[in-house]
Amino acid sequence: MHRSVAPLALIASLSLSGCFVINGSVNPFASSVQPLEEQRVSGSGPARIAIIDLTGEITSEASESPFGLQVDESTVSRVEAALAMAAEDDAVVAVILRINSPGGTVTASDVLYEKVRKFKEGTSTPVIAEVIDVGASGAYYTALAADEIVAHPTSIVGSIGVVLESVSVSGLMQKIGVRNQAVTTGEMKDIGSPLTDMTDAERAVLQGIVDDMYDRFVELVHANRPNLTPEADQKLRDGRIFTARQALAGGLIDRIEYLDDTIERVKKQAGLDDATVVVYRQPEEYVRGIYSRAGAAAPRATLIDIDTFQKTPRLLYLWNP
Repeated sequence: MHRSVAPLALIASLSLSGCFVINGSVNPFASSVQPLEEQRVSGSGPARIAIIDLTGEITSEASESPFGLQVDESTVSRVEAALAMAAEDDAVVAVILRINSPGGTVTASDVLYEKVRKFKEGTSTPVIAEVIDVGASGAYYTALAADEIVAHPTSIVGSIGVVLESVSVSGLMQKIGVRNQAVTTGEMKDIGSPLTDMTDAERAVLQGIVDDMYDRFVELVHANRPNLTPEADQKLRDGRIFTARQALAGGLIDRIEYLDDTIERVKKQAGLDDATVVVYRQPEEYVRGIYSRAGAAAPRATLIDIDTFQKTPRLLYLWNP
């Protein structure tokens, strides 16, 4: 049997037999990751304005669609590739980082911040972060590297803070007669394990790590948002979200403006009557206008997400109500 057909046959046979695929790839050969291509969105002329998408949860890991039939590259990889294309094109006069993201992991968000910062440093090309729906937590962290942050009138921004994602299944284990028998070299070696309840000493250690990551976030806000008001500074410390108007009044963003208005303003600032607006997309991704976003990875289809019980704690700059 041809290897591209075998996974589908496996899925069908499992379904008919009453079995279920909990998680994992049945087709390791399938992937939607292809080199990005420049696609024109609007406008004309030799000068280019590049729109780069920051969409969905920010991660440095590739994501898998149901049954593993499609693998999509990570957010970091995608944005990095798009920035590289813009950096290689001398005709690009500005980059608009179009954001619709609740944030993601601490490290992935920090890497994106650094990628945007180095792009600006290496090219002297202005970067405008434009929040469409949501630019929260790690997405706002990334936006801090831009020359200015713009939001739509109905955008949500903020959620400045850190979450350490962890669960405990020790109570469930006791009910079914399962005990943790891990052998460690020190009492903190398995800190955060879902197999045991967290002690006060362990919680104090983890709280210190969370606080350190939080301090870094706040430091970047202070360094990149010189017009931040004392009132907004006080409010952001509890991790709340802000409307666009609240964020503007507090100095968290620079202006409220629709994407097409931002494009027109960028043209005027560059002394251009017109410019070609481009995006960087994979060949199969359809582009119709400036609000056509890059395709987001499909969520995993699972009956029981075993990863919830297996994963180690994750540090997140993420708004996930």
